[in-house]
Amino acid sequence: MQDWPKSDSSDQWHGTLLAMADLPEPRFLDDRIAHWARTRPDAEAVDYLERSWNWAQWNDRVRRLAGALKERGVQRGDVVAFLDKNHPACIEMTFAAASLGAATAIINFRLAADELDYVLNDSGAKVLIIGKEFQSAIEKIRDKLNHVEHVISVTPEGGDEYEAMLAAATPTERSDDVDPDDVAIIMYSSGTTGRPKGVELTQANLVAHTINAQEGFEFDENDKSMVSMPLFHVGGTSYAQFGIHDGVSSVMTRDVDGIALAGAILKGANRTFLVPAVLAKVLESGEDAVKLFSALKTYGYGASPMPLPLLRTALEAWPNTDFIQAYGLTELGGVISHLMPEAHRAKDHPERLTSAGTLVPNAELRVVDPDTLEDVPTGEQGELWFRSPQLMKGYHNKPEATAECITEDGWFRTGDIGRVDEGGYIFVEDRLKDMIISGGENIYSIEVERVLAEHGAVVEVAVIGVPDDKWGEVVKAVVVVEGDVGGADLIAFARERLAAYKCPKTVDILDELPRNPTGKILKKELRKPHWEGHGRAI
Repeated sequence: MQDWPKSDSSDQWHGTLLAMADLPEPRFLDDRIAHWARTRPDAEAVDYLERSWNWAQWNDRVRRLAGALKERGVQRGDVVAFLDKNHPACIEMTFAAASLGAATAIINFRLAADELDYVLNDSGAKVLIIGKEFQSAIEKIRDKLNHVEHVISVTPEGGDEYEAMLAAATPTERSDDVDPDDVAIIMYSSGTTGRPKGVELTQANLVAHTINAQEGFEFDENDKSMVSMPLFHVGGTSYAQFGIHDGVSSVMTRDVDGIALAGAILKGANRTFLVPAVLAKVLESGEDAVKLFSALKTYGYGASPMPLPLLRTALEAWPNTDFIQAYGLTELGGVISHLMPEAHRAKDHPERLTSAGTLVPNAELRVVDPDTLEDVPTGEQGELWFRSPQLMKGYHNKPEATAECITEDGWFRTGDIGRVDEGGYIFVEDRLKDMIISGGENIYSIEVERVLAEHGAVVEVAVIGVPDDKWGEVVKAVVVVEGDVGGADLIAFARERLAAYKCPKTVDILDELPRNPTGKILKKELRKPHWEGHGRAI
C-alpha cells in the first residue's frame, strides 16, 4: 500500500467545514471522491474488516478500475455487474464504470441460479466481479450467460484477481463524452409480482438523492458512517454516498449481524441507516447491547415499517439518538420523504410517529384518486404520486412498464395508498394491491396491523385479504406472538378498536413471517395458498 504525505487532519477538517458551503454541487458520481483526494488525501475514507484506505488511495483505486474496465472493452452505454456481499469494490466499480458512462448492475447475492441467469442476461453485463464464495453458483450457469466476457473474483481479505487487476491497470480519468444523465446503477426489484425489473438510476439521479435525502445527517468532526445495509438494496448504495459526499470515513460491514455492527460501532461508527428489525434484535440482546448502540448519534431506518410499540421502546432506550424514518422507493433513488428527529419526540402531534414524514427538498407530491386520476382533498386517501430529479430514467429494457408508472409530465405512480395532513405529513396507508375490498368496503391492511401491533403479545403481524363466498374477501391476520395468546384473543382486541368489518375473521400464528432479502414481509407468499384457483393475481 502506497505511503501518502501526512498533514494535520484536524486542520484539514476545519478547513473542509469552511469550504463545504462554497463547494459546488457535484455533477458526476465521482466528483466528491476526487475532491477529497485533492483536499484531504491522507484522511481515512473507508474502513472494511482489516483494511482501510485514505481518500487518495481510494480515488486511485477507482481510477485504476476505470482503466481496467476500459482495457476490457467497457465503454459508454455498457453494463458491468457486481455480485458479492458488501465490499468496497462494489462502490469502486460503480464510480469507475460511471466515469466511463457505463452502468453497474448490483446483483442480489441471495438469488437462486435461475434468477441470477435471468438478471445477468437482462442487464447485458459484459464484465462480472464476483465474490469468491459465489463463484460456484455462476459456474453452474456460465454457459447461459450470453453477454459476460470477463469474470473477476474478489475476496474480503484481498490478494485476489480483483486486486491484481487494479495493480496492473493504468489509471484513467473520466471520459469526455460522459453525461450526468447516463445510467450509473441498475438495481433489480424484489420481483414480488413476477420477474424482477431493473431500475435505471442515472448519475444525476444519485447526486440529487444524496443532496436532498441527506438532510438530518449532518456529520461532525471524527464522525464515521456505518454502511451495513446490503449494497444491492437502494438503502445500502444510496446511503453509502452520504459519507463520500461529506468527506467522512465510512465503516463498511460485510454482513448485517450483531457482531459486525458492534465491531463497526467500536471502530467509531456513530451514524447509520438500517432496517427496524435490527433495533428489535438489539433490544432483545440485553443491557450491554443497548448501551453499545447508544453511541449512535443518528439512526436512520426504513425499507420496512417500524411497528409503533418498537419505535416507542427505541425512543425511550436511546434518548440521545436522533431517529430519522425514511420512506422511498428504488425508482426514486431511495428516500422521498422523511420523519425528522424533532418530529419523533414532539409531544403535540404523537400521531405523526406513524407517518412517513414530509417531502425531501426538491420533490413534489400529488395524492390522486386511482380511478379518476384527479387530486383528492387534504386528508383524504389516494395513490401517492411523486415528481423529483431523483426519479429513475426507466426500467431496463421495459419501456411499456416504464410508461405505466411514469406519466408524460414526469409523475411517478407509486402504487402506494396514502394521505397528507394539514402539516404536510405523509401517511402511507397501504399498497394498492394490498388493499382489501370486503363487501364493497375498502380496508387498508396497515390500519389493522397497527392496531394488532399494540397487543403486548404480538411480535410481528401481517394482514391480508382471503377469499370469502359472501363478502368477496375478508381480513386475515398472520402473527408471530410471545406467550399464551390465541386468535380469538386478538380478534377480540381488534373489535374493541376497529369497525367490525375491518377486524380479522381468522388469525394464523406462525413461528416467523416470510421475508425477502431486504427484510420486507412477503405478503404474496402468505396470500398464495388462499387464492390459488380463484383466478386473482396475488
